[in-house]
Amino acid sequence: MQPISTSTTESIASVQAVLRRLVAAWERHDAEAYGELFTEDATYITYVGTFYRGRRDIVESHRTLFTGFLKGTRLADEVLDIRFYGPGVAVVNGRGDTYKGRRPAKLAKIQTYTLVREADGRWRIAAFQNTKRKPLMEAVSYRFAPGLVPSGEH
Repeated sequence: MQPISTSTTESIASVQAVLRRLVAAWERHDAEAYGELFTEDATYITYVGTFYRGRRDIVESHRTLFTGFLKGTRLADEVLDIRFYGPGVAVVNGRGDTYKGRRPAKLAKIQTYTLVREADGRWRIAAFQNTKRKPLMEAVSYRFAPGLVPSGEH
């Protein structure tokens, strides 16, 4: 399916605002506010491969993370691309990472967000996929098979 050029400045700004609110909720360690940015039936796949289905799962898992493994962390997010597939569907590719202290120069995860505009007009995340990059493996594969290097490598 090819992207449909329905991307208006307003739609782009609205999608980017959702991601900014996601980062802000993370910084407050507010699992409820974080989860509110997802659809009721959203799917969320972590970089370790855990699959969560539904807003409640996303909220409860983040409530646990914010008081445990990810306590005191911040979220770095960098949008690489936003494409619209009709007036109510956006796919966002980006890089992200969690950190304490200084923001990392290179973000170690590649992410895909699928956002939908719901009946109330608000954009929410319907699906999220987070994959940890393996730069050494990429470099080795590129060296032995140069055809694997993506055009426009970021």
